[in-house]
Amino acid sequence: MINMIQAIVMGLLQGITELFPISSLGHSVILPKLFGWGLDQTAPGFLNFLIATHLATAVVLFFFFLRDWIEIAKGLGRSIRDRKIAPSDTYAKLGWLLVVGTVPAGIIGLVLEKPIRNLFGSPLIAAAFLVVNGLVLFGAERLRTRDSRRAAAQPVTATASDAEIATLSWKRALGIGTAQAAALIPGISRSGSSMAGGLLSGLNNENAARFSFLLATPIIGAAALLKLPELFAPAMADERGVFLVGALCAGVAAWFATKFLLRFFETRTLTPFAIYSVVGGAIYFVLMLVMG
Repeated sequence: MINMIQAIVMGLLQGITELFPISSLGHSVILPKLFGWGLDQTAPGFLNFLIATHLATAVVLFFFFLRDWIEIAKGLGRSIRDRKIAPSDTYAKLGWLLVVGTVPAGIIGLVLEKPIRNLFGSPLIAAAFLVVNGLVLFGAERLRTRDSRRAAAQPVTATASDAEIATLSWKRALGIGTAQAAALIPGISRSGSSMAGGLLSGLNNENAARFSFLLATPIIGAAALLKLPELFAPAMADERGVFLVGALCAGVAAWFATKFLLRFFETRTLTPFAIYSVVGGAIYFVLMLVMG
């Protein structure tokens, strides 16, 4: 059973690493082992704790981008009413791009989540894939298009950013959304995968991050809501206080992480996170070997 101190640490950790492109699941697998907590990461209590923290992160993302979601809902409504997407309707196009990116990623997650996590859910393997995550981020920065490189030094308003994202093709939105499914492997970052896809599709770092956070909201929220009844099972009654504390910590951390990253990516790149993933993953790998 997770105690209160562990809940605070794990909640803060999840809220930060879910949005920083360094893999929340990988750190949730690695750090309890590194701290010697002796947690059973296959136990219902631990898994339900992760559900609670993920749900809190999704709720925070929704409210952080509430104005966008209101405009997206209106845009989707207009497109359904008119049975077409007007060329000038940024939010109708953005809404359907999010649908295109969300549906396949959700299907892959439902079908493959359990077998993938059972296969790769060890701290040693998570550390190895954290290195892979860093290499992916390095590769995306190296290979991103010239347009995204030029735009990276030009901060824009939220509306202009949404308009830029809405220029993505359906095929590229599908690829970016599907890339999120790689995060089923502990050590591979959901936000990192989708940001890398955004860079390779021509977005700058700021817009790639923004699209990643918008795309993550329904994916994380739906996955958590599907398992929400498990949090209210009678067997979980004694642990709900711990779940609540962890969720609150995750929510607070996610809010500040989102605010920080959107400002950070106005002028910076994924490179610092790539360096951390490669170096940190290598260190964690050695430590996991030593600790057995």
